[in-house]
Amino acid sequence: MDYRAFVNSLDISLGNAIFALTVAVVSFVVIHTALALFRRHLCKLEEKHHDRPMAQLLKATLARTSNVMVVAISLLLGLSVLELPVPWDERVRHLWFIALGLQLALYLDRAVAVASQRYFRKHEKSTSADSPLTVAHTLTVWALKTALWVMFILALLSNLGINVTTFVASLGIGGVAVALAVQNILGDLFASLSIAVDKPFEVGDAILVDGNSGTVEHVGLKTTRIRADSGEQIVMGNSQLLKNTVRNYKRMQERRVPVTLKVNPATPQDAAAKVPPTLRKIVEAQEGVRFDRAHLKYLDQNFIEFEMVYYVLNPSYARFMDVQQAVMLGVMKEFDALGVSISAPSQTIAIEQQPTPKEDRRPAPSRPVSVPRQTH
Repeated sequence: MDYRAFVNSLDISLGNAIFALTVAVVSFVVIHTALALFRRHLCKLEEKHHDRPMAQLLKATLARTSNVMVVAISLLLGLSVLELPVPWDERVRHLWFIALGLQLALYLDRAVAVASQRYFRKHEKSTSADSPLTVAHTLTVWALKTALWVMFILALLSNLGINVTTFVASLGIGGVAVALAVQNILGDLFASLSIAVDKPFEVGDAILVDGNSGTVEHVGLKTTRIRADSGEQIVMGNSQLLKNTVRNYKRMQERRVPVTLKVNPATPQDAAAKVPPTLRKIVEAQEGVRFDRAHLKYLDQNFIEFEMVYYVLNPSYARFMDVQQAVMLGVMKEFDALGVSISAPSQTIAIEQQPTPKEDRRPAPSRPVSVPRQTH
């Protein structure tokens, strides 16, 4: 069928076609102008009231307006005034659903991204706009967007006359087979959801897991990437990671430091009694340190053991090392003043010689001594 025959089959008059084209052009100008004015109004409202989250959300959502969709809606408005035969009238209704549904899905996609980002920024400890996204944020956005587009595709197929129920049932059977084939991947996926819900760590936390220490850079659906303290990147499966004990150093509020000191057992009792208060004085002289206790813990013939415990209020490892160094130097100085030695006690080794058997202790036989004969 050529073009003229196709137009004749639609039975559209020239006046009706011109009117439809005019409606399409006017609709495009009106929609484009209305969107521009609404955006300008939202910008002014945001400048006056910085604490209006709804205005910011609408502004970001309208920015997702597709010019292609505006043109398509304008053309559909023009087609709606045409007197089309029954098959084409139904096809135009399908196009209306596709155009409006797709634009609505784009709006909801942007709204989910902006709203979730604003929510997680508001509830996380860091208020910086450049702070890394959390695991829960990444997985929540991914799940919501996936559900949104799946529902749109199913609604679109249903509108086109496809039996969605049979399609969903077939997807379910195929999903079971796929789940059995990729159970390891699904294990990592559910582990990532567990990380998002339970939050044992987040992006930017310093952790120690399975002997590997570093900073979490990214938590994905299957793996977690850690920047090791030595510089290299460590990639671990989420399920494998959760099977190990995770130490999160970023959430450490203060650092407990136990110290064991062994001194010479020959230390006089008066000097040993002065050691605990001396240790307390040394620790309390440090800034940002809380003293807990100091006691004589153990005594035997080899050494006298003192135990001291204090807390460094700043969990930084560099600060902990500075305090420990200052405390150890103070201990050396005060012990020298008290006459307390940390050297090991001197030991005397006695070597006992075995006695010689009796038969070997007989006197040696006498030998004749020749005396020179004297002459007169």
